[in-house]
Amino acid sequence: MGRRNALLSVCLPLLVAGCATSALKLAPAHPGRPWKPTTDAMGEIQPGEPAAEGNDYVLPSNAALAVIPPPTALSADHPYGLVELIDIAESNNPDTRVAWDGARNAALAAGIAESAYLPHVTASLVAGYQVSHGRDSALGFSLGHDNSNTGTISAISAQWLLFDFGQRAAVLEAAQQISIGANIAFTAAHQQVIYNVSLAYFADAAARSRVEIADRSLKNAQAVEAAAQARFKHGIGTVMETAQASQATAQARLAQVQADGAAQNSHVALLTAMGISPLVSLKPAPLGRQSLAPAALDSVDKIVAAALARRPDMLAAYSTQKASAANIRAAEADFLPKAFIATTGSYSSAGFGLTSLPGIGQQSPTFNLSGSQLGATVIAGITIPIYDGGVRDAVLGQARANADKADALLAQTRNEAVRQVVSAQNALRTGVAAYDAATALEKASQTSFDAALAAYRGGVGSITDVTVAETQLLQAGNAAADTYSAARSAAVSLAFFTGGLGSAPE
Repeated sequence: MGRRNALLSVCLPLLVAGCATSALKLAPAHPGRPWKPTTDAMGEIQPGEPAAEGNDYVLPSNAALAVIPPPTALSADHPYGLVELIDIAESNNPDTRVAWDGARNAALAAGIAESAYLPHVTASLVAGYQVSHGRDSALGFSLGHDNSNTGTISAISAQWLLFDFGQRAAVLEAAQQISIGANIAFTAAHQQVIYNVSLAYFADAAARSRVEIADRSLKNAQAVEAAAQARFKHGIGTVMETAQASQATAQARLAQVQADGAAQNSHVALLTAMGISPLVSLKPAPLGRQSLAPAALDSVDKIVAAALARRPDMLAAYSTQKASAANIRAAEADFLPKAFIATTGSYSSAGFGLTSLPGIGQQSPTFNLSGSQLGATVIAGITIPIYDGGVRDAVLGQARANADKADALLAQTRNEAVRQVVSAQNALRTGVAAYDAATALEKASQTSFDAALAAYRGGVGSITDVTVAETQLLQAGNAAADTYSAARSAAVSLAFFTGGLGSAPE
């Protein structure tokens, strides 16, 4: 009893300490109090009980994470055009790497499915040592005995599924269709990067144009203010005119500051679209302006038909539909018999009582390891599924539901594609027309401002006419910059939504 109690006193605390619910001590102690984790010397959070209750909800700093990756090697002086920016993005954007790894994983899954046609071969080698100590007593006599034995066994087995009514073929087809979909997703990721960088580049160009326009507007305001001060010195101006001119200059300076801030934000957005650090110093090349031809496009029916045939999301949805159909065939084949062949060869040499070979992973054959023997076995048979609690019925139901879902997804993708193409075509036509109108407005506003300023300097105009013309010129210049960027973006959007954006847009 004393030995038993001592054993219980040692084991019971270990059993209690190992209870799964005791791990709750790793979690925060209270829902309304801070959690303060235990950290090492570098600040990395360590598993275990909290160090103590904290005073705030600020987590400790991990020194391993406070490292800024080296920036992409780019020239700070070279002006990068859109083609160069897209090339940099495709090499550095994490989205393309994620899509590439997804395509590789899907290809390996197809290879795993194809391996089901090949036999599975397993080799096993086991060595054992057995020892026993005992003492027997009878009629006043005591007899002790010590025994030890060793043994080895080596075996090789093979299993080969010969016929399964097309189940492996259906599984392989589904895996191959999924691989096709992953490859399509890889291409779609690159198209998305090209699209995002193009839009960000055009937006950044518009923002930089706004900065230039704001600079010119400030110079115009300063010229008007100088004219007002000159008129006042010559006694033909008023204090009110001078004050209004100073106010216009202040407003122009504020617009310049706001334009600079917007340009900095657009530049960060461009770097983000490229997938590189916003800390990188990069100089985009000026976009420049060129005359935009009217949007002479094919009929919307032809554009939509071409888009439906090559858009990545349509092709991917189609591959999903075919994979779902293959999964139905695989689930139906699981109700049918399967023919197989299996073979095993073994050699054992032992002198201890081991009746089976312990296996790890795949099930190993059973042996009687009580002597030395060499053996081989070949088995051919047919398995017929009879009852499994409805598992196969449920799997088949899931496959049919997934196929119906794939059909609906394809229809949904088709409808969204048509909407996007029609909207992009309308946006392109509107954008080209808007840029033409904004260009004419900018020219007229420049003429109006020049005439108003000349009249004011000549003493026949008013300060109100000049400031109004100045404001309208600024607005017209911004409208021209924005509509040009919008028209170029609309052209890229139409190419993207039709699935034809495979390189940098011209």
